[in-house]
Amino acid sequence: MINILVTGGNGQLAKCIKDLENTDGNLKFIYTDYQELDISNIEAVETFFKNNQVDYCINCAAYTAVDLAENDQENAIKINELGVKNLAIECQKNNSTLIHISTDFVFNGKQTSFYKEEDAPDPISVYGATKLQGEVQLQNHLTKYFILRTSWLYSEHGNNFMKTMIRLSKEKNQLSVVTDQIGTPTYATDLASVIMKLISNNTNQYGIYHYSNEGVASWYDFAKAIFEEIGSKIKLVPIKSIEYPTPAQRPQFSVLDKSKIKSTLQIEIPYWRDSLRKAILNYNE
Repeated sequence: MINILVTGGNGQLAKCIKDLENTDGNLKFIYTDYQELDISNIEAVETFFKNNQVDYCINCAAYTAVDLAENDQENAIKINELGVKNLAIECQKNNSTLIHISTDFVFNGKQTSFYKEEDAPDPISVYGATKLQGEVQLQNHLTKYFILRTSWLYSEHGNNFMKTMIRLSKEKNQLSVVTDQIGTPTYATDLASVIMKLISNNTNQYGIYHYSNEGVASWYDFAKAIFEEIGSKIKLVPIKSIEYPTPAQRPQFSVLDKSKIKSTLQIEIPYWRDSLRKAILNYNE
């Protein structure tokens, strides 16, 4: 039996992992949220690892409020950097493998080609900077790790863009969405299945990997696809980022190159629009 700790257990990715956990009977999962395990508290992490056999830790815990982080740097650092360091130290001590979820926000978005794992990070927000520091801490303290950078995560669970758009389609007649931020929506269930495959295959090609769905979209394209899938007649207005200022800067272009994970795991990655259709069907059931 392989014992797997999932931190951030109430978040959308952890819930998607939970949806898939019965696909491999050899895996046993323990889900914790900050009430059960505060990863920023090294003593709490030490005690947890002492009391539980942990073969893999999937770190879904993160401070993800991108705009709030600009004025709440202390808490973002606690979770996104120190928490990751604590997990890495204990995983190293206990010969555990850490699968850590990171983000396209580690890049500045000024590139025009798809971002590869070896491209130089240059975050332009507090959130991106703290997530990058988490990656650095992990690599400094641990040998057996997978860093999975992903983008624009959504699912039937938690708070995310898809669910917000579906809700707004019932409340508004018109909506403005930015058209000059380009990336790829990623269905959290697809990411969860890749994580399961890493574990089930006993993959030991450690390092940084990029994973998102296939294809390229703006937030406007993403919203338009959602409204088309649900048959909404809401009027959608394309706007520039400058017309919708936010406390944190976003990368203008953050499409991830997935060649490495595709060849390592021998997988085909679904096109984002196909996965969106699945997510909406599951959400509406």
